[in-house]
Amino acid sequence: MQWNQNYSALNGSLLLTALVVAIPIFFLFWALAVKRMKGHVAGPVTLLITVAISVLVYRMPVSAALSASALGMVTGLFPIGWIILTAVFLFNLTVESGQFEIIKSSISSLSPDRRIQALLIAFSFSAFMEGVAGQGAPVAVAAAMLIGLGFPALPAAVICLVANTPPVPFGPVGVPTMMMSTVTGIPATTMARAVGIDMAFMALIIPFFLVVVMVGFRRAKEVIPACLVAGVSYAAASFAISTWFGPELPAIVASVVSLLCLVIFLRFWQPSVTWTFPEDTAASHAAASGTYSAGQIFKAWSPFLILMVVMGIWGTPAFKAYCTKAHHWFVMVPSWPWLNGVVFKSAPIVAKPALYGANYRWDWLIAPGTAMFISSLISMAVLGIGPATGTRVFLKTFRQLRFALVTLASVIGLGFLANYSGMSFTLGLAFAQLTGMAFPIFSPIIGLVGVFLTGSVTSSAALFGKLQQVTAMHLGMNPVLTTSANLFGGVMGKLISPQSIAVACAAVGLVGKETDIFRKTLKYSMILLCMVIVLVLLQAFVIPAVLPTAPAAL
Repeated sequence: MQWNQNYSALNGSLLLTALVVAIPIFFLFWALAVKRMKGHVAGPVTLLITVAISVLVYRMPVSAALSASALGMVTGLFPIGWIILTAVFLFNLTVESGQFEIIKSSISSLSPDRRIQALLIAFSFSAFMEGVAGQGAPVAVAAAMLIGLGFPALPAAVICLVANTPPVPFGPVGVPTMMMSTVTGIPATTMARAVGIDMAFMALIIPFFLVVVMVGFRRAKEVIPACLVAGVSYAAASFAISTWFGPELPAIVASVVSLLCLVIFLRFWQPSVTWTFPEDTAASHAAASGTYSAGQIFKAWSPFLILMVVMGIWGTPAFKAYCTKAHHWFVMVPSWPWLNGVVFKSAPIVAKPALYGANYRWDWLIAPGTAMFISSLISMAVLGIGPATGTRVFLKTFRQLRFALVTLASVIGLGFLANYSGMSFTLGLAFAQLTGMAFPIFSPIIGLVGVFLTGSVTSSAALFGKLQQVTAMHLGMNPVLTTSANLFGGVMGKLISPQSIAVACAAVGLVGKETDIFRKTLKYSMILLCMVIVLVLLQAFVIPAVLPTAPAAL
């Protein structure tokens, strides 16, 4: 059975179709922001609405709609859910062993100021986690660490969501940028140079912005020197690596440079006034310099050092190539039932009907979550945690995340269904038709919508990358501008993505409170999106030479 996507399914009207199929997006916004519905309820309900619209509006076969949703849900659980589960498991092991008390002490010894601690963990350290793992791990680990340091749950979650923006297009190991290159045919090095410019600009802003979010503008001014050190060092390293070496390493290298520069700087400078949360006690934020030996501190941090080494191995091309070729390291479902061979893309997305294939590959060894799980097992041996205790901690972690995993599965299922039904393409085409030469304003917005739908900048690139390129070519614009803007705007969608919010809630123990975080991050997402649009407009009409160009042929 063959079914062709029809992007103007209602009376041949693209705009009418877009308005109707956008109902799930409006509902999800309403459910989270107005109704304050729990994420593990809002996600599945929105998925059911999307299934109904796909069948009734697009006349998509019921079996194909359900199959696309199931494929997305399976993908949501593995590899994405697996990454989050293992990331929080690794953190929980450090808590169980008592080593996190030493980690807290080592951070407090650098500075008891909560603003500085947020810069160290939420900005610099989480950027490293984004570079090596991505897909929820940075927010999960960094937010849990802040909670362990004594941060209130809600500020910890919001701070980490805001801070985790500059490294996203380059993490894990450049996948989102490489996906945009794959979809459009624009060389990965060209995309990396363009995105590197955008992310360097954002890295200069985010450290100060996250402190403003945390304490307000007046108190944020007191730590401007530290914000500059963290931001400038990250921006310089990220720009250099993305310009000269491509998309794989900017987040990893820049985060390490930023962390080291900030640690060294704090040996010579501290805020004149130490800021703490009102509910902090003297004991909770007192500096603990000299309490623990260097060996004890090294052991406490060893799980994350082990993670760096293991993720470094997992990220090497040789290891990936070996696992890809060795059939016993993965399980392949080459033809996803009731979906593969059924859906065909149509014009204007493609010149002639083209099969939209569907398969699932369970890369159980090469998955970043497996690397984190192996790191956890090694860490258990180093920390002296036995198998029985480790199993108990793992089961506890699963119970902690069970509702978040439901939310993740349903949201990714929604994203896959939006793609296979044609909903994502309808919305993108409608944006292009309505905007014309103002399209650069909406390119980042399309990227944001894609990330809100799927929770992934990579998925947003896959959904809308070709559309961004084709529209730019038709308008006589540089396609690198619009494709990089898709990634740039998509990053700001991470702040309000139900997937990201579910991860943050799970990490800080606020499952069921997703709407509280959404209402706060929505404002910050819109502020940052406005900055993105201004920069994209400058690149389009004032300083176009700042961006590299791509080959003219599609």
